[in-house]
Amino acid sequence: MPNPTDSPPLAGRRAQAARNDTVILEAARAVFLADPKAPVAAVAERAGVGISALYRRYASKEDLLRKLCDDGLRRFIAAAEEVADEPDGWVAFTGFLERVVDADVHSLTVHLAGTFTPTEELGRAAIRANELVDGLVRRARAAGRLRSDVVPQDVGLLLEGCAAIRVPDPERTRQLRRRHLALLLAGLVQREPPLPGPPPGEGEFDWRWQRRE
Repeated sequence: MPNPTDSPPLAGRRAQAARNDTVILEAARAVFLADPKAPVAAVAERAGVGISALYRRYASKEDLLRKLCDDGLRRFIAAAEEVADEPDGWVAFTGFLERVVDADVHSLTVHLAGTFTPTEELGRAAIRANELVDGLVRRARAAGRLRSDVVPQDVGLLLEGCAAIRVPDPERTRQLRRRHLALLLAGLVQREPPLPGPPPGEGEFDWRWQRRE
């Protein structure tokens, strides 16, 4: 018969591995947002793990960068899905934006675009994210609150603008981003005159994800 004491150590090792992975990803996010060109060794040092432990989980820096962006996309998609049942289209739209700003998803886009080769899986997740944003924009417009000349691509630029706000204190950063978001939302409410210039087009910013040497 199996020894009843065999399972806890295995569970303990798995739990420790999961904790290590969380620590590594948090460290990688902090390191690469500060300097996308930083070496993997800087991530290991910040995480307090050996470089071999890091490489057991991520075979290369690209794998680590892809994992960070995959997590960011999943948070983005989850934020959109969380407001799907909200009956008021404008409330759903603003609630989604608040969730994404608080999750700081777009800092990854601003800092890591073009630093790795996206996978097909990431591409599919990006398509799903774009579809969800398109639906939220349509609903907010149908509710009579969102100005008619706003396009889904405007949402990405709005979120990047909020992500650009950063001070040493994380809580103050969150407060300032929420304040800036409120100002931007005030400008999205349906009114005249129309926005200047043509709106950003579909795929206009995809060039950022082309691999740069």
